[in-house]
Amino acid sequence: MKLSRFAAVSSSLLLGAVLAFTGSGAAQAAATASVNYVALGDSYSSGVGAGSYDSASGDCKRSANAYPMLWKASHATTSFAFNACSGAVTTDVTNNQLGSLNSSTTLVSITIGGNDAGFSDVMTTCILQSDATCVSRVNQAKSYVDTTLPARLDAVYTAIRNKAPNAKVVVLGYPRFYMLNGTCIAGLSETERSAINGASDYLNAAISKRAANKGFTFSSVTSTFSGHEICSGSAWLHSVNWLNIGESYHPTAAGQSGGYLPRLNAVA
Repeated sequence: MKLSRFAAVSSSLLLGAVLAFTGSGAAQAAATASVNYVALGDSYSSGVGAGSYDSASGDCKRSANAYPMLWKASHATTSFAFNACSGAVTTDVTNNQLGSLNSSTTLVSITIGGNDAGFSDVMTTCILQSDATCVSRVNQAKSYVDTTLPARLDAVYTAIRNKAPNAKVVVLGYPRFYMLNGTCIAGLSETERSAINGASDYLNAAISKRAANKGFTFSSVTSTFSGHEICSGSAWLHSVNWLNIGESYHPTAAGQSGGYLPRLNAVA
């Protein structure tokens, strides 16, 4: 009798464990299957520099090698909208990219702010002008980051939250562009490279603060790009390319898969 009771209890415990395991597995599968992902932002999210562009995306240059596409390919998603566009500033996101967001959206990723701060003009100035002019232009960009960018970021983050109240929002940063004292023997001076790296850090700090204030997750890519900056000998970023100027200073396909994708995977 005691043995039979023991066997019955053991069977019940085993059955409960099996049901708990299979139940949690089913719940996990259901959760995975219910991912509704919307990718927003600028060229770092659209995948400029990574090749294999969708011709239907036109000047937005959305790449099959961009981190949103790579994330979608490795996860079961119920829906996916790839709205990031090359050249986008914060107002482009609020005016043109939020139509796919709704209360069912569960994940949003975005890179934004670099174009607002004048990234392209900073790089052009530093390539063509003197050290002093480059540093001055970088300082001008930093001033914009202090005085104007916070309100612009707040506006786009608020718009995202209003349209996707239940979504996890992941804000990704920008890489440092140069390995100092690296393999480059021509091009910008170390003073200019250091100033540009400092501007990237400054921008990331501002973006991180605004994202945190909104309750969003900021994910830095500085560590994943470490050792793969321009002048590293194993760069995941294009240097200036006069034959395809638009791809200059953007991540390669390896930068998207090795620099950005792991940071989204880590927090999404």
